[in-house]
Amino acid sequence: MNLLSLALMRTQMARNSVEAEQFRDAMASFAAGVTIITTLDAEGTPQAATATAFSSVSLSPPLCLVCIDRRGRTHGPLLVHGCFAVNILRADQEWLSARFASSMPDRFADVAWQPGEHTGCPLLEGALASMECRIAEVHSGGDHDIFLGRPASVRVGGGSPLVYWRGRYRDLPVQAEARAGQGAASPSSRT
Repeated sequence: MNLLSLALMRTQMARNSVEAEQFRDAMASFAAGVTIITTLDAEGTPQAATATAFSSVSLSPPLCLVCIDRRGRTHGPLLVHGCFAVNILRADQEWLSARFASSMPDRFADVAWQPGEHTGCPLLEGALASMECRIAEVHSGGDHDIFLGRPASVRVGGGSPLVYWRGRYRDLPVQAEARAGQGAASPSSRT
């Protein structure tokens, strides 16, 4: 591609770009599960952040990703420790989502957790599911970094997920949960 083509492409992209508020509104239409991403800082002190930007990436090998704001206090410790845990919240754990999204100094006060066997990262008691992950890769993504993790352990509990949609926490209809428990088909990325 020559320089003129590249300049024209950039000009066209600038004309077609959307405002941050428009993008946020569109993304709010995508219902997401709520997670608490945990790690340890250099002194071994637990650190955590609430995140809805979490996804599976691959089954072979098993990989997942989480997006973390570079300005957040969990970002640096993730890079230093090289490991994280994903705690997928149950519907009745909305208070944990709010706590770990807050700026309170000790967000772990009065929160039951145990260190993961493989990484030492906090695993929250009662989470719908938890995974300990080792960081496989880190990629830049605007004001966030994308942490690709390789699970070292997984544990799954019972209950319904905490869901965030259009700026509010939501409940899943009971009939959808019952179908899911009966082996409903899952979406596939293959086309």
